[in-house]
Amino acid sequence: MLPRLATATFVIAGWLRWNRLRLLALFACVLLPLFLFGELAEDVRERETLAIDEAILRFMQRHADVSMDRLMLLASTIGSGLWVGPADALGCALLLARRRWIDALFWALATGGAALINMVAKLSYGRIRPDLWPSIAPEISFSFPSGHAMQSMALAAALVVLLWPTAMRWWVLALGAAFTILVGTSRVYLGVHFPSDVLGGWAASLAWVAGLSFLFYRHAVRRRPFPGR
Repeated sequence: MLPRLATATFVIAGWLRWNRLRLLALFACVLLPLFLFGELAEDVRERETLAIDEAILRFMQRHADVSMDRLMLLASTIGSGLWVGPADALGCALLLARRRWIDALFWALATGGAALINMVAKLSYGRIRPDLWPSIAPEISFSFPSGHAMQSMALAAALVVLLWPTAMRWWVLALGAAFTILVGTSRVYLGVHFPSDVLGGWAASLAWVAGLSFLFYRHAVRRRPFPGR
């Protein structure tokens, strides 16, 4: 019995060492975001508002000015479905044109799935948007999670997954992070989302896209260069 137990322990320890980076990525990109989303969703379900939500909203309101209004309106517009949706469709079309069937399917599920999850989640939680002041870009739909945050994160994360084997990966990662942060910040600045809406949207979308990447490529990012066809 003891030799068998020692052998099993040795095999498990070896497997853990061999897959430690993959397991770390799984925890950081899927499990941790899912846990965060679950915690936020529970508060929303119980109609609890995080204290920091209103504090951040008030901070944004105090520092508003005309130039910031223009910047945040632009960021919010670019991060909306009117812009992100066509970008998602274009990305899928380019992959299909190059006969990257698996990558195109991953892209469609990553971006389209995030949009569908957002619609279902909004209806499920039914959170009313903040009304601390009249917004210059009012919204009437439900608030949690932020659709802008989910759509921008899905687009950026899917790009990182597919372009990771290339020399562009760090540029895509940096620009994608800046894009998602700017879009999410704009929604809070405009007073149409609680910060927890944005954080929940980021977490849900990252978990979704990263989970798909593990399913399609067995890693958090695509490991091998694109094939010729």
